[in-house]
Amino acid sequence: MNFELSDEQSMVRAASRDLLSDRAPIERVRAWLDRSDDSDSDSDSDSEVWELAAELGWPGLALPEEYGGAGQGLVELALVAEEVARGLGRVPFLPTVVVGRALSAAGPTRLGTEVLPELAAGSAWATWAFAEPHAPWTLGGVRATARTEGAEFVLDGIKTAVQDAGGARWLLVTARNEGTPTSFLVDRHAPGVTVRRQRVLDPTRAFYEVRFEDVRIPSARRLDGGPAEIQRLLDDAAVLRCADTLGVMERMLELTVAHTATRVQFGRPIGTFQAVKHACADMAMLVHGARAVTYYAAMAADAGSADAARSACAAASCTSHSAGEVASRALQLHGGIGFTWEHDLHLHLRRAKADSVLYGDAGVHRDRLCTLLRQSRAPV
Repeated sequence: MNFELSDEQSMVRAASRDLLSDRAPIERVRAWLDRSDDSDSDSDSDSEVWELAAELGWPGLALPEEYGGAGQGLVELALVAEEVARGLGRVPFLPTVVVGRALSAAGPTRLGTEVLPELAAGSAWATWAFAEPHAPWTLGGVRATARTEGAEFVLDGIKTAVQDAGGARWLLVTARNEGTPTSFLVDRHAPGVTVRRQRVLDPTRAFYEVRFEDVRIPSARRLDGGPAEIQRLLDDAAVLRCADTLGVMERMLELTVAHTATRVQFGRPIGTFQAVKHACADMAMLVHGARAVTYYAAMAADAGSADAARSACAAASCTSHSAGEVASRALQLHGGIGFTWEHDLHLHLRRAKADSVLYGDAGVHRDRLCTLLRQSRAPV
C-alpha cells in the first residue's frame, strides 16, 4: 500500500489548511465562544466558512459525480477532517459526509436524487443520530424502534451526542425495525422530533439530544443494507474521527514545541533540557503512529481490503489512547497555563477527550477487534 499522497490529495490538504487559517483563525473561534448562545442552533456552524468550504467541494468530496460530488474516497475526507480539527473549525463537515456516504451506498435512488445534490452543494447539512443514553456506540446499543404501519414507519426513541443537529436539515436515524437495526432519513422539522442542546466538555462543537415520538417516516426513506451496511458506516465514521483526533494531536504538539522553545527556566529555554526533549519526542512518535494507522485504515476502506474493518478498529483504539498521552504530556510541559481559558491548548485537549468516545471508545473497538481476529482464524 502506497502511503504517499498524490498531487491532488496534497492540494486538498493545502487548500483546506489555507481556508481555515485565512478565514477561521483561532481568534475567530474564540470570539464565537465568548458570545455564543447555547440555545441558538445557527451557532452550530460558521456559515461564512461553510459556504467557502462548499465552494472548495468539501461536502461533496466523496459523493458520486452524478449528484454534484467529486467521486473521491475516505482518504480525501480524512485529509479535510484532519485540517478541520487542527484549526478547530466550526463546520458540519464530518456528520454531513458520513450521512452522504450512507445515502450514496445504501439509499434508494430517488432519495439520493432528492437529498445528495443539496448536501454536495452545502445548501443543507445532515447528521447521524446513532448513539443512545447509557448505551455503547454499537449495534447492540440501539434501542430506538421503528414499527411498520402500512406504507410508513413510526419512529420512537432518544438519541444522544448528535453532532450539529440543531441546524441540520436531515437526520439519519438508526433504529430497530422488527428487531433488526435499520437506518431511516428523517426530516429535522418533522412532527414529533425534539432537539435539545447538550452541555459537553468540548465547546468547539455542538451536540444534541434528539427525541422521536411517533415520528412518521415514508417507506421510501428507509435505507437498504441492514446491519452490515450500518457497521461499515460506523467503521468509516470512526476512521474520520481518528483523522479529527490526529489534527488535534498535531496542533497540541506544535503548541508544546513552541512553548518549550520560548519558556525560560534557569537562564535557558526549557526545551534544551533532556527530559523535555524526550517528552516532545515521545509526543511526536505518538502523532506519527496515529497518522500511520489512520491513513492505513482509510486506504484499506477505499481499496475494499479484507482487513478494512480490523484496520478501522485498530486505528480508533490507537488514536484514542495516543491522544490522551499527547494531551497529558502537552499539559504537563505547559504547566498551569495550559488549562487556563486564555491559552489555546485546553480547547484542543477538550476536543481530543470528546473524540475519544465518539463512534465508540477504545474499549468498544478493542472488543470488536478481538472478535474479528477470532473470526478470521476460525477453521473453514
